[in-house]
Amino acid sequence: MQNHVHVVGIGMHRYQFPSETPYVLLGLKAVREALGDAGVPWSAVQAAYVGTTSIGMAAGRVMLQHLGSTGLEVVQVENASASGSFAFRQAVAAISSGQYDVVLAMGVDKHGAGQRAANKDGVERLSPLEHIPAVQFALMARKYLRKHQLPVQAMAEVAVKNHANAARNPYAQFRKERTLEQVLAAPIIVGDFTSYQCCPRGEGAAAVLLMSDRALRNYAQNATRTVRVLASVAGSECAPGGRYDPITQLVADCAQAAYEQAGVGPEDLDLVELHDAFSVEELMYSEAIGLCRDGEGYDYLKRGDSALGGRCAVNPSGGLLGMGHPLGPTGIGQIAEITRQLRGEARGRQHVGARVGMAHMIGLGTVGVAHILSR
Repeated sequence: MQNHVHVVGIGMHRYQFPSETPYVLLGLKAVREALGDAGVPWSAVQAAYVGTTSIGMAAGRVMLQHLGSTGLEVVQVENASASGSFAFRQAVAAISSGQYDVVLAMGVDKHGAGQRAANKDGVERLSPLEHIPAVQFALMARKYLRKHQLPVQAMAEVAVKNHANAARNPYAQFRKERTLEQVLAAPIIVGDFTSYQCCPRGEGAAAVLLMSDRALRNYAQNATRTVRVLASVAGSECAPGGRYDPITQLVADCAQAAYEQAGVGPEDLDLVELHDAFSVEELMYSEAIGLCRDGEGYDYLKRGDSALGGRCAVNPSGGLLGMGHPLGPTGIGQIAEITRQLRGEARGRQHVGARVGMAHMIGLGTVGVAHILSR
């Protein structure tokens, strides 16, 4: 990165089940909270990148005009589940390149009529289920469990951990602990996934305010509460032939590129917010990003290494399984959680001594993105 980039303010609207609340109210709550957290007026923001999937055209400008028409650049970003993550990446690039000094990255969504381009490509399908993520990951789960001779209970325990973390998170959609028996006995969605092993869709908003070094000096920000962005990388799925299946290989490649850019390794991570739309993903991706060796994802979980207080807390927010997955805000919410943890402000779920964290997301297509942040 040409210039240092810092997270100085974070804000959230709790993730929740679909309601009659207009998206404007969801989004503005998060933005106002981020501005207040940073102690910066709206007039100082030079650009805004808005991640959303299901609201419609020009959602960002329609929403942000209620804070005042200041002439700032407004860009709407859509990249499926990774929309918020890519909005954050664009904001980071805008500051790193020297184009702007104060930039907002935010995500907002309601459970609406988002349409998949894969259903409009004009290609005849072998199966109408081909592009349904739950089906795809259920097949991946069967293969993974069979390869490593693991019981279905292995991935169910991911849901137990993440629902327990979400129960301590005031911004989470699910705020109730689940026992292993409850997770296994819940209704089957597809394959071996029960409902508690699949992320809930809903609505919500998240926002982060970013600054350059120059802006930090101008606004006299409290250095103990600013978090620096060490890496921001992205990619897309390659043809089969790598070490893992194409999706998991994408996760591994993005993580490796982020390590190289940040000058750190997986052993330096204190916490990770990762894409766990389906429970098996945490086991696979813990291996892919190097927290443990191949085939040891369940051992890592079982030993408590991925728990709060463990070697590297994975999804301290509750992840997509517990916190929720409203799409547009999800990646920004990950950044907000990591920032809160690195500041030592995650009451009730603080991972003590956290200094370095990674956020990673994937989106339909498949695209991937990874960010590393540090105190």
